[in-house]
Amino acid sequence: MAELILDDVQVVLNSVDLTDHVKSVSLTYSAEEQDRTAMGDGARRRIGGLKDFTATLNFNQDFDAGSVDATLFSAVGSVVALTMTPKSGSVSATNPRYSGNVLVRQYSPLEGSVGDLAETSVELPGDGVLSRLTS
Repeated sequence: MAELILDDVQVVLNSVDLTDHVKSVSLTYSAEEQDRTAMGDGARRRIGGLKDFTATLNFNQDFDAGSVDATLFSAVGSVVALTMTPKSGSVSATNPRYSGNVLVRQYSPLEGSVGDLAETSVELPGDGVLSRLTS
């Protein structure tokens, strides 16, 4: 198994490639925990329920047309498409593309203190299924 340095994660949000502004990414995929313990069981028993995902993206802020601010500001309150690929280039078994729809529920155009690099972050809850494509 090869190790991977995350230095080229491709991020496309609402058909806009924001890769060159991404500072960090987090994609969490989960299933709800349902308790199926019944009388007579000597311990808790569990089963996975509905699946969910959340993407957290941190960007170097950019106010140019078609960049970070324009993309996020116009999407607040909307469900938009998101794709994330560990490395730019061809999708493969060793470079899967994760894709799904996300809700842009909140956006902070300005964050920081005097002298700081302008940055922004968003947490994007999934809306539906997260797909993993390998070809």
